[in-house]
Amino acid sequence: MMRENPSGCKNIAPNSSIRHNERMGRPKNFSRKGVLEKALPVFWKHGFANTSLQELEKATGVNKSGLYAEFADKGDLYLESLRHYLRKRQEEELLTAKPLGWNNVERFLKLGPCSLEGQKGCFSVNSMNQFAVLPRAAQEIVSKGRAFLKDLIARNVEAEKPTMKPTVLAEMILTFFTGISMEQHLRVSKASMNRKVDDFMKAVRKP
Repeated sequence: MMRENPSGCKNIAPNSSIRHNERMGRPKNFSRKGVLEKALPVFWKHGFANTSLQELEKATGVNKSGLYAEFADKGDLYLESLRHYLRKRQEEELLTAKPLGWNNVERFLKLGPCSLEGQKGCFSVNSMNQFAVLPRAAQEIVSKGRAFLKDLIARNVEAEKPTMKPTVLAEMILTFFTGISMEQHLRVSKASMNRKVDDFMKAVRKP
């Protein structure tokens, strides 16, 4: 049964009933990773507050009882989807390819704000706009993810030996990434986005 939390968001039923099926020992016929793969695009498209249990059931192919057995509530499923997304981003290795340098940064800016799950922008950036209704842990997950990205960007910048402090440039690049990720929702053409990246890279690469 869905219930409204104080912020007006729908949650999967109370925590006290979540693990009922798990305690009964009923075998599950789905994988946790598979659920996250299918729940992520739903949260990405509708946002946390507007995603219903019925939509999650339909997308994942797992009924309410199965979701209850695997995740504490809708907030827990969202958080795990966010962690799953960030792990997938790390696996892309856009900022870890050798040799480190500006080419990696440019590749990250052009390919990073794209659709891993058929959606526009960046799921992590989208989550920043929903902190008011998300579990508190979401802010920590996003903050750690951004700190990780900033560190990777700084390593690539440092490899080019710029006159400006690498961490300062990395902060600027990450802020630009956030902006172009948001612009994806305006249906800006890929060519237009690439031109913006090209212009930005010309500015940051100046000695």
